[in-house]
Amino acid sequence: MSTVVPHKPEGPARIPGARAVRPRHAATLILVRRDLGAPRILMGCRSGGHNFMPNKWVFPGGRVDRCDFTAPAASELRPEVQAELAMGAPARRTHTLPRALAMAAVRETFEEAGLLLARPFPPRPAVGGWRAFLAEGAAPDLAALDYVARAVTPSAVGKRFDARFFMADASALTSLERAGDTGELDQIDWFTLKDAEALDLPTITRMVIREIALRLEEPGRPILSFAGRGGGGPRRPAI
Repeated sequence: MSTVVPHKPEGPARIPGARAVRPRHAATLILVRRDLGAPRILMGCRSGGHNFMPNKWVFPGGRVDRCDFTAPAASELRPEVQAELAMGAPARRTHTLPRALAMAAVRETFEEAGLLLARPFPPRPAVGGWRAFLAEGAAPDLAALDYVARAVTPSAVGKRFDARFFMADASALTSLERAGDTGELDQIDWFTLKDAEALDLPTITRMVIREIALRLEEPGRPILSFAGRGGGGPRRPAI
């Protein structure tokens, strides 16, 4: 079950007369820390060199890679989370895409913030984006994830994503110490929800933060789905 909320287009405009860009599957992870009094969430500022939401504060995340379909995990998605994600997946990928989305959220959080949502796992060779993660002797703890929201970039924007937002408690991290990052996110820190709302945020991020505040008081709320205003409906995303 989900609740649909409209939102305005945000990002580089599509070239006039050009066909709508196909959205790419993407995933984001909202980490909630509860050991410092009021709940805090992890956020980072996007580099000014990006053409998509430069200098904006966001949660770690990025697009799904092919390696996210095959990399090993220490635990799998809980059945109810798998089912919720499957309802929004293309028919041919209802079994494989939910897991890949979750894997992408965990991988991107490691790449961008140097944090592992993981359990101990025997080191093993890996290719692509999972090589450094698995070399830490850990693999993703997908059972720690909740699915909280989905947002498809409106077709009026020239760079589009079909993003799923996951949430997890920071206690599931192997450590709160950062192991390094790629430099894509700057000034990474933990913020109370009130302080986070005072940052320079994308509209979607601000709306998700407000949803998180409600969800912390009322676990099990319906999945929030953000529908873009204008420019037509979403096309089937590509991997």
